[in-house]
Amino acid sequence: MSKPNIIILATGGTVAAKASDESTSTDYKAGVLSISSLLKAVPGLDGIAKLSTEQIANIDSSNMSDELWLKLAKRVNSLAKSPKVDGIVITHGTDTMEETAYFLNLVSHTNKAIVLTGAMRPASAISADGAKNLYNAVYLAADEQARNKGVMIAINDKIYAARDVSKTHTLNIDAFKAQNSGEIGYIIDGKVFFSHDPVKLHTVNSVFCVRGLKKLPKVDIVYSYANDGSKVAIDAFLKAGAKGIVVATSGAGSIHENSKNHLIKLLKAKKLVVVKSSRVGAGLVPLGKEDEEQGFISANDLNPQKARVLLMLALTKTQEGKEISKYFELY
Repeated sequence: MSKPNIIILATGGTVAAKASDESTSTDYKAGVLSISSLLKAVPGLDGIAKLSTEQIANIDSSNMSDELWLKLAKRVNSLAKSPKVDGIVITHGTDTMEETAYFLNLVSHTNKAIVLTGAMRPASAISADGAKNLYNAVYLAADEQARNKGVMIAINDKIYAARDVSKTHTLNIDAFKAQNSGEIGYIIDGKVFFSHDPVKLHTVNSVFCVRGLKKLPKVDIVYSYANDGSKVAIDAFLKAGAKGIVVATSGAGSIHENSKNHLIKLLKAKKLVVVKSSRVGAGLVPLGKEDEEQGFISANDLNPQKARVLLMLALTKTQEGKEISKYFELY
């Protein structure tokens, strides 16, 4: 039986980082090692699959951009069409991994496995976690069970659906969680186990497409807090060309009156689209009848950074709040 063909697209991050000495796990330079050097630290990969690699970028993922998202998505779609590619692994920094994964989940039109992975500790650290994560990601991408699951993140022996997972700790290797749904599977010694499938629309069933897109609509995030002064930020974002705003609300959708009253005026004037997410980290944001009448949209259980991703793509399709609200129900 022939081995599957897996391509690894590298974008940098802590998995490709190096510190001044082996005892250091926090003070390092991300995105300095090439994908070829990372593979040397992972024995046995050639027994799993036929591997090829591309260095798409080599950055700290906090510097991820819309331009790089579009480049990566277009490359993923191009590769996925090839009968010579059975699965795709993407190495990525953990800071914005969940956003990239969700973006690709919405615009990658393939049922082939797309797996992101990274590391919480630099490659030079005594207890570096990147090699095992990369090993597991390749195993997952090569497994037939991984098809039709949408984009996934493989990290710390667990498998997460792109839509559901978030980074929840600054330093722990067990930093990723799916607060509302849990992981969809796990990997033990090269064996892949799935417990359930993602239920929201993704990949081949997504209406979103990056073909022909050279830029994404500008969407920004504002944070609601006691004595909220974000009205200034809202106006600045609007002046800078924002087409949409995601509010990281307190609790289950509360916005301080200072900002909410201003947003209501902007909604009435149809100057932007406003989505309510929550800063809490788990649970959905329900909308009251008054909120709906005012034009607010619920992110449901998407966190602010992922709500921003979906809103950007929704705005490539429509400016109508009711249609955008439907996207947030489906995706």
